[in-house]
Amino acid sequence: MNPYAIEVQGLCKRFGNHVVLDNIDLSVPKGTVFALLGPNGAGKTTLINILSTLVQPDSGSARIEGFDVMINKEMVRQMISLTGQYAAVDEMLTAKENLRMMGRLSGLTAAESRARANELLEYFDLVKAADKRVKTYSGGMRRRLDLAISLMVKRSVLFLDEPTTGLDTRSRRALWDIIMNLAVEGMTIFLTTQYLEEADQLANRIAVIADGKIAAQGTAEELKSRIGGEIIEFRNGNEEMLREIPTDGSMQELIQTLNQFSHQFPEGTRVSIRRPSMDDVFLKLTDKKQEVSQR
Repeated sequence: MNPYAIEVQGLCKRFGNHVVLDNIDLSVPKGTVFALLGPNGAGKTTLINILSTLVQPDSGSARIEGFDVMINKEMVRQMISLTGQYAAVDEMLTAKENLRMMGRLSGLTAAESRARANELLEYFDLVKAADKRVKTYSGGMRRRLDLAISLMVKRSVLFLDEPTTGLDTRSRRALWDIIMNLAVEGMTIFLTTQYLEEADQLANRIAVIADGKIAAQGTAEELKSRIGGEIIEFRNGNEEMLREIPTDGSMQELIQTLNQFSHQFPEGTRVSIRRPSMDDVFLKLTDKKQEVSQR
């Protein structure tokens, strides 16, 4: 039995002279959360569009639950749900009406649509607002409804393209809880994000993409280990960052670093040590790719 829900090999895509995806290789095990992390224009949305059969690649292959996205498009579409960057809901309808309409469009009977809509309204904590027009909803409520709509018909793979863009911290974390619960229930989730904490908190595995290439893949801890042992921070009296320096974490290198840089900073400079974060990983990997592309 194939353990992977998503398999990508040598995938390439260009628009005109611009290479958007350059020889992408990915494998996503079933029932896991996979995060594709990268800046704007890195190729994240294009990859999701190819995997969801909306865009044709130039070369390479991609399979969803064993079905080729170019040859078996209809079978692939029966395996996936997709939530884009922006809430795709009818603002003049209520949440209940949006869900029931999508149920009927997806082939459910009226009774099945009502039952599934009620189930999802409960799951996404939208029962109290079920009969209110969506135009009155907050951004977080719209995103929850958008995700609920994509789940009207149960699928095995869910694509989330920057699902929490524009949400406040509370709404973002509420959506994180929902995503983690879906994964616990056995759904495979492939999400793109610019939020480093989001990838760190949600994903079993992370790939960092820059300039259309995969710069690195692994668990959050594996990626952080690429940076080094510790990060030494120098801050002024107002807690403003003066400099960050990675070290191997040894006492010898710590002393050498302090001796080397201490004279460069004003009196009262504070020194602290922390473990590497996804911010450090992201900056190191994407800066490296940008340097390569500019040569």
